[in-house]
Amino acid sequence: MLTDPNRFGLLGKGGILVMTALPNRTSPVLRGKYVLEVLLGTPPPLPPANVPPFKEAGDFEKVQSVRARLEQHRAVEPCRSCHQIMDPIGIAMENFDPVGRWRDHYENGRKVNPAGMLFRKHTFGNVIEFKDAILVEKVRFTHAFASHLLSYALGRKIAATDAPALDRIVSKTVGADYSMQKLIHEVTQSVPFLSKGSAASKE
Repeated sequence: MLTDPNRFGLLGKGGILVMTALPNRTSPVLRGKYVLEVLLGTPPPLPPANVPPFKEAGDFEKVQSVRARLEQHRAVEPCRSCHQIMDPIGIAMENFDPVGRWRDHYENGRKVNPAGMLFRKHTFGNVIEFKDAILVEKVRFTHAFASHLLSYALGRKIAATDAPALDRIVSKTVGADYSMQKLIHEVTQSVPFLSKGSAASKE
């Protein structure tokens, strides 16, 4: 039984935190991308081929804070447009180290500051408030969850031809006060599930 609210939900689980980190450090970019893609259904576009790599500190260089490095990385386009949304999301989970252990300070003694803003409108001061901010985006979250559930039910990726059915599923679920029972019912009564008639299912 979990008692620490920081661990509640997927974002507090070690497997998710390790999967979205690098071997030697956390990656706010990867963690932000995961939340956008999986939980909110708004994956960022692939980075252009000419984007420079994330600059690491040399042996004799002063180690910058995570925030400072991210700010430097998104100082110019084409990085800014995606990272100004993605980075604050990853920063919200910086209290979790690369293997998911809780930390209040980095190894250099600098205090972790997870505060930020989701979609430039929902402010948060820690990971608990960040998860609450995600839940404010109920329709966006429901659409992403319904998409994953429909994909699982169909045994394939969602195709463009599934969009009308998916929109109907979300609309019905929202109208039923976001009922999980209603969501499952609508998925099983959807045209793609009943007919399996999309061309994408034959690929």
